[in-house]
Amino acid sequence: MEAPHNSLAAEVDESAAPRTVTVSLAVESPEQMQALGRRIAGVLRPGDLVMLTGELGAGKTTLTRGLGEGLGVRGAVTSPTFVIARVHPSLTGGPALVHVDAYRLGGGLDEMEDLDLDVSLPESVVVVEWGDGKVEELSEDRLQVLIHRAVGDTDDERRSVTLVGIGARWAELRGARGALEG
Repeated sequence: MEAPHNSLAAEVDESAAPRTVTVSLAVESPEQMQALGRRIAGVLRPGDLVMLTGELGAGKTTLTRGLGEGLGVRGAVTSPTFVIARVHPSLTGGPALVHVDAYRLGGGLDEMEDLDLDVSLPESVVVVEWGDGKVEELSEDRLQVLIHRAVGDTDDERRSVTLVGIGARWAELRGARGALEG
């Protein structure tokens, strides 16, 4: 059974954490989720760590597909669940996209050391699905993307997405809100 992944959203308070910025958005369809990924890619740069949190089927890989399109990377962005990580080199001279699925990894950063994410991070954009409690030590600055969807027997495609920029790097996100909100 999967653990809830929304504790960070409840704890974020910009007045109490000046190095934290939050943007909340409503996404109505998979196409809009992918478009959001393309918009987020517009503010990403080498060295950025993006952590995706949400229930199974929330849209984490769909968002990452949009990130890959926006970054102009090679290869189809699909879930790396069974290979743990995929590297998508840039076709445009920008950063590579390292897409990690930590769902099957039980431990923290120690268990992920074999992936050499710390080596990849300075030149790449590293996106980690299910990374809570596992990769925070990679960077003091990170973008946490919390995706909430209706659970149970429903065809509802609406999602509530909260972007939480943590650290000095993401203070810049305050100025990019308009671009992200679409």
